Amino acid sequence: MEMVRVVSWSKIENIATIVINNPPVNVLNKEVIEQLCLVADEIESDCNVKVVIVTGAGEKAFVAGGDIKGFPDWIGKGVEMAKQKSLWLQEALNKIECLPQPTIAAINGVALGGGCELAMCCDIRIAEEKVEIGLPEIKLGLFPGAGGTQRLSRLIGKARAKEMIFTGEPLNAEAAKEIGLINHVVSNGEGLEEAKKLAERICNHSSPSLYFAKRSIDEGYEQSLEKGLLTEAENFGRVFQTRDVQEGINAFIQKRMPNFLDQ
Repeated sequence: MEMVRVVSWSKIENIATIVINNPPVNVLNKEVIEQLCLVADEIESDCNVKVVIVTGAGEKAFVAGGDIKGFPDWIGKGVEMAKQKSLWLQEALNKIECLPQPTIAAINGVALGGGCELAMCCDIRIAEEKVEIGLPEIKLGLFPGAGGTQRLSRLIGKARAKEMIFTGEPLNAEAAKEIGLINHVVSNGEGLEEAKKLAERICNHSSPSLYFAKRSIDEGYEQSLEKGLLTEAENFGRVFQTRDVQEGINAFIQKRMPNFLDQ
């Protein structure tokens, strides 16, 4: 039987767009999780992709959450089984977070539970005005298990993360922007287009410099300042071995626009 595509991706020039299309509200069920892993692997191996956009199909939801109808099968089966389910959910989202390219979440509808957790895996988040984003799992007698307790506190601080998770109440787009969960809020229907515009601006730069910058930020954030500065210096050393740094510096000296080769 042919696999039904619920996660697809396409590439226009150097921008890859991942679309989750699992009607009616793009829940993260088994098929979405498995295909998200496959798509992430395919994009990571494509050396021509410079920026990745993640969005949901339709106008209702980015991703409305996990597949709650499947949760009863996880109850009372022992700690290890539920733990492995959590790790399985985390794996797909980790793959998005670990993509070497800059990633942008174009949040075009509700992003609750797993949807919020997926958005947090991206480097930059753009939300439409109508968006509600949050982690409501506590209302079901559980808590986020696909990275939510870890990524949210790192993004907005421990106290704010605890309030969001303990109450389960979602935020609107503007409130999420105020606390740093969202980078930009745009008019309804314009999320993907704004993400593409931002992606195009990023694509003007050299792939190696983007890669080493992202790597320095992500690795250094988990380290002490002393170790993080060493990580930055090591990647700074690596970027100075690229052809693009020579082109960029020469272009600056010669007062012209650089012609990066992504090498």
